[in-house]
Amino acid sequence: MKGILFIVATPIGNLDDITFRAVEILKSVDIVLAEDTRHSKNLLKHLNIAKPIRAFHEHNEREKTKAIIEELHSGKSIALISDAGTPLISDPGYFLVTQAKKEDLRVVPIPGASALITALSASGLASDSFTFLGFLPSKQAARIKLLKTLLNQTVTSIFYESPKRILATLADMHAIFGDSRKVCLAKELTKAFETIQTDSIPNLMKYLKIDQRHQKGEFVILVSATDKIDRTGAETQLDTLLPILCAEMGASKAAKLAAKITGIDKKKML
Repeated sequence: MKGILFIVATPIGNLDDITFRAVEILKSVDIVLAEDTRHSKNLLKHLNIAKPIRAFHEHNEREKTKAIIEELHSGKSIALISDAGTPLISDPGYFLVTQAKKEDLRVVPIPGASALITALSASGLASDSFTFLGFLPSKQAARIKLLKTLLNQTVTSIFYESPKRILATLADMHAIFGDSRKVCLAKELTKAFETIQTDSIPNLMKYLKIDQRHQKGEFVILVSATDKIDRTGAETQLDTLLPILCAEMGASKAAKLAAKITGIDKKKML
């Protein structure tokens, strides 16, 4: 029998957020792969779980994957965890999972906490459609180039950012988006000093500058969709899109979906 690779989500702050299923899986596997073994040993100790734990991070993932695949083929079951949240979401594991799939090994997700979904749910920004772009580029030129591509974004945009760049990133956002966008800064999620602030960019910059402690912690940044749309481009897209949708569903449902995609008011289509 081949082993199973479990992708186990762990708490992003409050240790009580781990699921019953995650605990049972961690108890049952032969090996735990962890991004930071010191951090993860504390979690396993808290859960009264004693298992062999190995370092598995971005610097050794490719080097270690072959041996892990061989162990899975030999029948060992392995759990992959990250420091916090769901593995592979801006964390190591993609190469391992890809190789396991190629080897026809079973990969089982054990869902749980995710910082981006936690922040989105309490941000007050539109949550029906969003795009997640991971960590913003550390270099300003690349960061500005990426942010400019979001000027006409019609869904909520979500990023991760480090405390040392948070002010510089907001300054770049202000230069590109101006005062019109609502932005949410979320940090220390599920912890004692959890903060979720949704406001204009200038107000958020003031908040960060008032107290250096406001700049500490890993940030989730959520940016509201633009209120403006490229009318000509949207109408051209609509002319192509609406007949295709109408062929697959009722006119009202097609118009509703087309409105979400193009940003054009549904009432103007019917």
